[in-house]
Amino acid sequence: MPKFIYNKKYIQYTLFIIAALILMLLVKFNLTYYLVSKDVMPESSEIIDRLTIGFAVQSMIGEVYVISFFTAIKLTVDWIRESSKLHDLEKRQLKTELRFLRSQVSPHFFFNTLNNIYSLTLEKSNQAPEVILKLSELMRYLLYATKKQRQDLTSEINCIRNYIDLERIRFDDSLKIDMNISGDLTNCKIPPMLLIPLIENCFKHGANKNIGEMKIKIDVNVEDGFMGFKVSNSIPLVNTEYKYPVKRGGIGLSNVKKRLELGYDKNDYELKIFEEDKMFNVVLKLKVV
Repeated sequence: MPKFIYNKKYIQYTLFIIAALILMLLVKFNLTYYLVSKDVMPESSEIIDRLTIGFAVQSMIGEVYVISFFTAIKLTVDWIRESSKLHDLEKRQLKTELRFLRSQVSPHFFFNTLNNIYSLTLEKSNQAPEVILKLSELMRYLLYATKKQRQDLTSEINCIRNYIDLERIRFDDSLKIDMNISGDLTNCKIPPMLLIPLIENCFKHGANKNIGEMKIKIDVNVEDGFMGFKVSNSIPLVNTEYKYPVKRGGIGLSNVKKRLELGYDKNDYELKIFEEDKMFNVVLKLKVV
């Protein structure tokens, strides 16, 4: 079967089966005739001492039953084995892709943060050491947290706070950030660096392109084993004279969507993205226990 059936050589397989049945028939007849009895078919009403069509048909039918039975067993065992291999392969591919997505977050995040530090050093700002210290804390979190599939929600929120502190340095009073956290965060787990890209989007596609007052609102609420996360930022003003396009989302948002699809069942999360009252909103409901 592995040599012919699995290689789709059905004609050769059929010919070999027929040849095997004929060989079996000759062997069975001769063994019965010379070692057991001259009557090779004792269940018949008459003595059969030669190779007849009736003896051949009866013998072959019995052997076809045996072949069919073991063929079914062989196919079932091989199917189970291949399904197991495919399942293991899919799991390895899933883990590989998730690791890639997590690693994709870090360079993207650091790229923007290093730009912040570069701007401060050009200005000879005394805030540069503080920014570097905050960045080192984030690097420590990334170094250890991203190796895990799930991280404490409190650690993720602390990471968000550090990131916001870094970004807050770059803006004056024109940037208003409101962050509210409620519910019991104890024993809540979340994929590391899942929320940071959503916060980062507010600055990358909001604050950096806004003229006038900029608002960012972050709400985190844990209830009944689910985390409700909502982040909103005011939509950047569009220059009506030049009509510059305003980008929405980017690598970060698509990355979050992909990680949710790969890491959770459909019933374990809900992601909504919409604009309302001149605010760009991302709402995530995620199972955290």
